[in-house]
Amino acid sequence: MFESLSDKLDAVFKKLKGRGLLKEDDVDAALKEVRMALLEADVNFKVVKDFIALIRERAVGKEVLESLTPGQQVIKIVHDALCDFLGTVNSRIQLAPNPPTVIMMVGLQGSGKTTTTGKLARVFRKEGRRPLLVAADLQRPAAIDQLVTLGKQLDLPVYSDTGTKDPVAVCREALKKARLDGRDVVLVDTAGRLHVDDELMDQLRKVKEAVQPKEVLFVADAMTGQDAVNSAKTFNEKIGIDGIILTKMDGDARGGAALSVRHVTGRPIKYMGVGEKIDMLEPFHPDRIAKRILGMGDVVTFIEQAQDAYDQKEAAKLANRIMEDSFTFEDLREQLKKLRNMGPLENILGMIPGMGKAIKDIKVDEKEFVRIDAIINSMTNAERRDHDLLNGSRRKRIAMGSGTTVADVNRLVKQFLEMRKMMKMMKGGMGGKKGFRMPKFPMPF
Repeated sequence: MFESLSDKLDAVFKKLKGRGLLKEDDVDAALKEVRMALLEADVNFKVVKDFIALIRERAVGKEVLESLTPGQQVIKIVHDALCDFLGTVNSRIQLAPNPPTVIMMVGLQGSGKTTTTGKLARVFRKEGRRPLLVAADLQRPAAIDQLVTLGKQLDLPVYSDTGTKDPVAVCREALKKARLDGRDVVLVDTAGRLHVDDELMDQLRKVKEAVQPKEVLFVADAMTGQDAVNSAKTFNEKIGIDGIILTKMDGDARGGAALSVRHVTGRPIKYMGVGEKIDMLEPFHPDRIAKRILGMGDVVTFIEQAQDAYDQKEAAKLANRIMEDSFTFEDLREQLKKLRNMGPLENILGMIPGMGKAIKDIKVDEKEFVRIDAIINSMTNAERRDHDLLNGSRRKRIAMGSGTTVADVNRLVKQFLEMRKMMKMMKGGMGGKKGFRMPKFPMPF
């Protein structure tokens, strides 16, 4: 996420950090490079112009130019400017005082609107709400089936009516159903097109008038850059939107849409999709995103995701097993499963300050998780609990059963033993012992 832009900005800041004192010419030269980096990141040119003007106004001042650490001061100024353009705080979805809260999802076809509707429903359910999904996209044949499948996956009801071609009628009946069943949030998945047209806008206006949504959320594919920004601007002008959800942020190395869309539309980014799985939807925190762009990591989001994956009882149980020197392959399998549930490994490591640059040239192979899981699953219960049972013939059987090689099994066992050794040394307070070397974890690198 933002990898290309982060690298370019980092190169600019390195030059500034090497200066003992900044002159106005130094700032202008740096801003010229920042401008090029933003344009190459597909940031709207008007946004770039305003952004550079704001940074220059704050950077060319006595306090910065005569500072003992001018490079650090400029980085802080850029960080604050990014927050201004991305939004100062996370903008939450507003709930209606009298349920149900109706949320209308709009966007172009292919932006991930239907999947995002399901992801958002999961967020509401996690907060204790009782959402109802409404299949009002009657243009795309598979849209209803897709939403129904998501509903089954989430164990949430989906209202649909294949006997009509009128989305307004579907929405009105869905609202009646929601009130009857005590559903407090109604998520309406509307139709999209490959491009903006008058027919689509007219249909969305009619749906909006019928359901009177508390919020209209525009779903945009972040990887389309300025196309996403222009579409958001058009939708806002034609029907009015209250917020934006950016999808496919995990694949967007440039970040042009994220940096442009709020400034162009005046509407906040509320969520971002960071993966294909149904649980990979994160609240958009401008200050945290600004830190990610500047290579500072995002420890707060990392902790929040870890808290979602681990509860206190499980953490205490794991700590006890480590203290008792009884960490097993079953424990390893469970911890790797929780790690995968936190999201793509590259994203997780990128949230840790300094790790983003450290893993830049390292290829992350998510399939390694599958191989490790297959090897552990091919062990018997006794073997998973007691690694001393793993002799040569057993390792050969495990390799055949998991579709791997004996060398793969041997490597995993060796790494597992190194982990146990490290845990034992940490338990005994010998983490700082001279000669202690950090073992290589069975990470998919």
